[in-house]
Amino acid sequence: MYTSIDCMPCLMGMALRSARLARPHDEDFHHLVVSRWCRILADLDLRLPPPAIAAHLNRLVAELSGCADLYEDDKLEANASVSRTLPRLRSLLDEQRPQGETCVLSLALDMSIVGNFIDRGVELTFDWKAALDNLSTSLCPVTVERFMDRTGPGKEVLILGDNAGEIVLDTLLVEELSRLGCSVTYAVRSCPVLNDATVADAEQVGMTALCPVVESGVDTPGTVLERCTPDFLDKMRNADLVLAKGQGNFEALQGRFPGVFCAFKVKCDRVARDTGQEIGSSAFLVTCGRES
Repeated sequence: MYTSIDCMPCLMGMALRSARLARPHDEDFHHLVVSRWCRILADLDLRLPPPAIAAHLNRLVAELSGCADLYEDDKLEANASVSRTLPRLRSLLDEQRPQGETCVLSLALDMSIVGNFIDRGVELTFDWKAALDNLSTSLCPVTVERFMDRTGPGKEVLILGDNAGEIVLDTLLVEELSRLGCSVTYAVRSCPVLNDATVADAEQVGMTALCPVVESGVDTPGTVLERCTPDFLDKMRNADLVLAKGQGNFEALQGRFPGVFCAFKVKCDRVARDTGQEIGSSAFLVTCGRES
């Protein structure tokens, strides 16, 4: 997905939020970041997906502030907060087991998508706790069935992770896929970018105890193919099933790597228009296009 003019307000808002987080009371610094970002943004290739553009901002703020991980404390808190919900959510999944494996997996997907609300790259605020208290099966049943058909004993499943906090709910999904006999690998970013999950988050929430965790190579808030390592691209191509969590992964892969199941919360007008879904809704769809 290319970056459109409609993405500009979000990218500018992201710059100001990052500057204020880095130095909360330094207005001169805020002005410096925003003005530098305006000059950089004007020269970037908008044919790139939004996560590739946002990575330039992340590097700019890190360079100017001297802080490589602005969201370190935020990620720790999000992981701890979401972890406290796991016993209740596991009970809900167990209650669904008499309805069959598809119902349980669909609910686990719903739960994991709610975690995508914990996104520091957008200005909108969502109540993920309330969403978990009011879960509804809203995913496209046809897509769920297609997803289910790709699972089973010995199937190689690659999950492209997204945010901290969200990764906690992804552990439930990994557990359910493992119950089906799938061999699951979970991928994280290779360095801090916004509040996206890294290996440290995977270790904190116990993901590394459930399945192999690998780095994709990217330093972008989405799996931008040009930033992936060759080995990781091979993993994507060879997997029986690839599940990309988060809007950033959808933006990076739509039209560029077909056949990937994307699960995320719709968080901007542009993606709402492209997917035909409302802001705040749960999207579960498959990417189209040609690998590039």
